[in-house]
Amino acid sequence: MTRKHEIKTALIDSGVTAVLRDIPEDRMVDVARAVHEGDVRAIELTADADRCSEQVAAVDRELADTDAIVGVGTVMDAAAARNAIEAGADFVLGPHLDEDVIEVCNRAGVLVIPGIMTPTEAADAMAAGADMLKLFPASTVGPGHIGAIQGPLGDVEIMPTGGIDTDNVADFFDAGAVAVGAGSALVDYEAIRSGDMDGVRKSAAAFADAVDDARE
Repeated sequence: MTRKHEIKTALIDSGVTAVLRDIPEDRMVDVARAVHEGDVRAIELTADADRCSEQVAAVDRELADTDAIVGVGTVMDAAAARNAIEAGADFVLGPHLDEDVIEVCNRAGVLVIPGIMTPTEAADAMAAGADMLKLFPASTVGPGHIGAIQGPLGDVEIMPTGGIDTDNVADFFDAGAVAVGAGSALVDYEAIRSGDMDGVRKSAAAFADAVDDARE
């Protein structure tokens, strides 16, 4: 089994990737640890964060003794993909389809998940070598869009992100999602501001429970 396949399996098993966006740098490690303690295995930092590479490395060190996988999202171009890979990203996500990003990741053997919206983008992404597809922003089109894409293209693996919460996550899994991405619905920013890492853990755990319930 290749490392890429192991990461893909872990991401799907986790069911949800926690998107850690706009987290203060001095709290990123604590937040990542709390989210993982909330039973969320897949953690995404964003490439537009200050000192993203250093933060990825710090989170990797903190969670080295766990089953966590740490990726980088909001990867907009090949240069950002290379930076993410050099920082140690287990997987790379983009908000859009950039074939150069896919090529860089495939050369490095790193799982790559580009953002798509239309069947044309989905087909182009798969032809370029994408490992999974990120339906983004999912709230714009709703759960039914997953089946609309899978209908002509087959059983492609889709991870909707954007607007997913505990109220609608079951609808997306019922529609065929293999996993979801979630930010503010999973990450308690008020708790982060107050330094309440137990609150961060509980918020992540509540979302993880909703995912488990949705997949039963």
